[in-house]
Amino acid sequence: MNLSTLISRHAIYYPDNEAVILDDLRLTWSALNQGVNQLANALLDAGIQKDDKIAMLVPNCIELINMYLAVGKIGAVIVPLSPLLRGAGLARLVNDSDATMLFAYAEYTQYVTPVWDDLPNITDARYIIIGESDTHTTYDAFVADASTDNPPYISINIQDPFNIFYSSGTTGLPKGIVHSHYVRMMYGTLFANNFRIHPESVVLHVGALIFNGAMLTFFPAMYLGSKYIFTHSFDAEATIELIEREKVTHLIMVPSQIVAILNAPNYTPEKLQSLEMLGTVGAPLLMEQKQRLMQDLPNRFYELYGLTEGFVTILDRDDAEAKPQSVGVPPPFYEMRIVDAEGRDVPVGEVGEIIGRGPILMSKYYKRPDLTQNALRDNWLYSGDLGYVDEDGYLYLVDRKKDMIISGGVNVYPRDIEEIIARHDDVLEVAVFGVPDEKWGETPVAAIIADAQSNMDADAFKSWINDHVEARFQKVSRVILRDDFPRSAAGKTLKRTMREEIIADLED
Repeated sequence: MNLSTLISRHAIYYPDNEAVILDDLRLTWSALNQGVNQLANALLDAGIQKDDKIAMLVPNCIELINMYLAVGKIGAVIVPLSPLLRGAGLARLVNDSDATMLFAYAEYTQYVTPVWDDLPNITDARYIIIGESDTHTTYDAFVADASTDNPPYISINIQDPFNIFYSSGTTGLPKGIVHSHYVRMMYGTLFANNFRIHPESVVLHVGALIFNGAMLTFFPAMYLGSKYIFTHSFDAEATIELIEREKVTHLIMVPSQIVAILNAPNYTPEKLQSLEMLGTVGAPLLMEQKQRLMQDLPNRFYELYGLTEGFVTILDRDDAEAKPQSVGVPPPFYEMRIVDAEGRDVPVGEVGEIIGRGPILMSKYYKRPDLTQNALRDNWLYSGDLGYVDEDGYLYLVDRKKDMIISGGVNVYPRDIEEIIARHDDVLEVAVFGVPDEKWGETPVAAIIADAQSNMDADAFKSWINDHVEARFQKVSRVILRDDFPRSAAGKTLKRTMREEIIADLED
């Protein structure tokens, strides 16, 4: 029982069904299995053994899909790396993961070359380039002579590691999160059930596949043999046309992508009528946007709150109308508690730290027993996030603990202010965060992306916000108008980057 059998099974029973689509490339399960086998056998021929770590610095491409699936067949461990990594940060994660092989996209070799001497575990023979290269082995050459038959049998236990996903490092150095074959099997089965994905579904992913959020629909599609479509990058207008053309049924996006869809010039609800599920993940979707989605596309909206470390709640489509401000409940086989600083359960309605456990918990932080022990206590994952439950047991996410602003000794939650600002008709996106203040310790600042037709300037927005917030400590000290927000490769808004920019500006 492990992931190695999935693609082989579909190739036997559904050989001619479409499996994966990328632009004009449309692979059947038989063709996909052959490409995966070819890579798996090439890795074995190169001396890769069970539990060896293989790092990849690649964008969305079919070779990336092959790598995810090939390691599952031979018991190696995949280490996806963000294409935004540079210099010492890139070298650190390659070395920290103990990777002995590195696949890099041709355009990204410019980031590897400056730190090549700092990668002692990667030899020239195990540095493979996807694309053209005059100096190193290309992917096509690497797999050219390998068999397309299933690789030799390798004993893989369900608790053996499948991947190391590095956290974004927004609150410190990235941590290597280890997931087992069992966890990824649970991703396939449990999320297929919770999102109502079935073998006939058409699943679309428009974000970067090297982040854990992509796995919420990738593994269900691989488990069921659903049609899986992905794109090189996100484009709102192209996504709308793709949904209509391919009759997409299931799609999860981060909030910034949903906002872009809703504001795209070609957006109409009619073009998205094939959707049976439209989900959001990565950060809370503000109520203004959530309500518009539920009005335009009723009975389709899902919201997932969760951590790569392995706990989630889901706001189901059937609960979204009744509990729109909630992030749902733990799925079957999961448990959740809200606790105080001493780990004691707090009463209903009282804010505390969200902790949980269930079948997708990480094995550990790679080579960090100290961090693992702090995060996993008696098999409960301590999230570091703040929330409360109502009398029906639904979770309400107050804010990320690390984002909380302490102003004049009062806890200020940026999300509360963001919800108010988002009600303004001219606001497309908003992010609120705290900056140092001599009098109050910290004070809220709002960054806003405004509609291009807006006549409001920063001072006008500031006055409007401070007239509408519910408490004095929620008043913003400054508004910054931006054309866009800094974002991670996963599309998440990087508040910390904006905060650092503003602090530097204040210091000058």
